[in-house]
Amino acid sequence: MRKSIFTISTFFALTSCVVYGQQEKLLTHFIYDKMTINPASTGLDQGFSATMVYRDQWENIHGAPNSMLLNLEANMNRFMPGGLGLSFYHDAIGPIKQNNLLLNYSLPIRIEGAGFLAVGVGVGMVNVGFDADWVPPQTLVDPLLPAKNGGTNVDFNAGLFWKGDQSYYAGVSATHLSQADITNVNYKNARNLFFIAGKTFHLNKPEDGTLGKRVDAQMLMRSDMVKFSSELNLRYLHNMLFYAGFTYRISDGVGAMVGYHPVPKMTIGYSYDLTLNKLRDLSQGSHEIVMRYVYLLPPAPVQKSKHPRWL
Repeated sequence: MRKSIFTISTFFALTSCVVYGQQEKLLTHFIYDKMTINPASTGLDQGFSATMVYRDQWENIHGAPNSMLLNLEANMNRFMPGGLGLSFYHDAIGPIKQNNLLLNYSLPIRIEGAGFLAVGVGVGMVNVGFDADWVPPQTLVDPLLPAKNGGTNVDFNAGLFWKGDQSYYAGVSATHLSQADITNVNYKNARNLFFIAGKTFHLNKPEDGTLGKRVDAQMLMRSDMVKFSSELNLRYLHNMLFYAGFTYRISDGVGAMVGYHPVPKMTIGYSYDLTLNKLRDLSQGSHEIVMRYVYLLPPAPVQKSKHPRWL
C-alpha cells in the first residue's frame, strides 16, 4: 500500500505542472561514462571502446528509475584529429520513458610537458514518451486521465576537459543546453552543469610495463541550478586482475563496487548502493552492472623503401 501511494502521489506532483527532466542519470561507475557527462573527454584514451551499463535504482519501489546505457567511443587520431563517440541512453521512471541518442566529438590540444586540453560538443535527440497503465475506478475511459503520448526534440552538450600527464584529469561541462521542450507530454529537459575530476596513485611500478597496483579517486558534482549533488568514488586496482572500492553520494547513499578483468582490456563490474535518503524504509538499495571492452589498434606498419637514392 505504501509503495502504491508513493507512486501515485509522485506522479500527480510531477504532472500538476510542466514536467522538468530529473537531474542527469546517477551511475556509481560514472568513471566509465565521462563521455555523456562531458563530450570533451571523448576518445582521449587510446583505442576503441564499448561500454554497457544497467542500473536498477531503489529496488522494491514500483516505478523507480530503471536505466540502460550503451557507449561507443574511439580515438581517431590515426585517421583524423580528435575523438568520436556514440551514446544511447534509456531511462524509465514511472509512466515516463526517455531515450537519448548523442553523437560526440572532441578536439584535444597538446600542451607540451603538461597534458591535453580538449574541447567537445555533443549533438543528438531526446525522445520522451508517456504511457500510464490506468485502471479507472468506474469507467474504462476517463477523460481526466492523461492519455498515451510522446515527442522528440534536439539536444546539445558541450564541455572542456583536461587530461594531465601525471595521471589526473578534470573537466567542466553542461548538458541539455537546448533545454528540449516536448510539448506533447509537457516535458522540458533541465540544463545540468558538471564538474568531474580524478587522480590515480601508483603504489608500485612493475618492470614488465604493466599498470601494477593502483588507487584511483574520482569526484563528480552536478547541479540543475535548483538542486546540487556530489559523489566520490575510491577504488583499489590490482594488476589489471580486479578492483574493489566504495562510493559516497551526498544525501543519497553509500555503496560498494567490485570488478574483474577476465581477459586483457575487458571489465565486468558490479555495485550495490544502500539508500540513505527518505526512501530508505522502502528501498532495498540500487544495483548496477557494467561491461566494458577496449580494443587497441595494432601499431602502424613501418614503410621501408629500397630506392637506390634512399639507401
